[in-house]
Amino acid sequence: MISPQAPVEPESSDEPVAAVMALLAARSGHFLLESGHHGDLWLELDGLFWSTEAVEPLVAALAERIRPYEVDVVCGPLVGGALLAQPVAARLGAGFCYTERTATGSGLYAATYHVPDVLRSRLAGTRVAIVDDVVNAGSAVRATLAAVGAAGAEVVALGALLTLGSTPATVAADAGLPLEALGTRPTEIWKPGRCPRCATGEPLEAPQ
Repeated sequence: MISPQAPVEPESSDEPVAAVMALLAARSGHFLLESGHHGDLWLELDGLFWSTEAVEPLVAALAERIRPYEVDVVCGPLVGGALLAQPVAARLGAGFCYTERTATGSGLYAATYHVPDVLRSRLAGTRVAIVDDVVNAGSAVRATLAAVGAAGAEVVALGALLTLGSTPATVAADAGLPLEALGTRPTEIWKPGRCPRCATGEPLEAPQ
């Protein structure tokens, strides 16, 4: 069994990155992220799971990356993380749960998520992998980690189809957890007060 204490950098592979990017739309610009950061990339994730045939190999690959951690439950934040967590859990013969966003607030990482009450008691004492479809600043993953821990579970791994930039690896390292991702894509995020696009007067764009 792999120790959950040693952070693992995601592999950088063009093939899974291309496979994920082919299933969604991407926009470059100046965007406000859920975490409160500003970023230069916006991904339209709603269509990621449209083709079950196309996404199935990616789900299978991520499940095999998580299998060595011998998890009892796979948990994902709504919406995309939960849509990924359920088939990953099915492949592993594990339980499935999800978290829901309850508030966004202001400032960095102000979003909060909670585990539905009916699932909280089932989580106590279990080994959990938290997965999300794409992780950028890691707001939903961080909040889900807190919610699952508060329910009495032990989180042993984080997973994603795709990570963006270096922040997801930092989020995992700060939590003392391994990060299993099929690939990573370069991008930039900034704290609002240090955003170079704000400094040049470039307005924030609204997601479409």
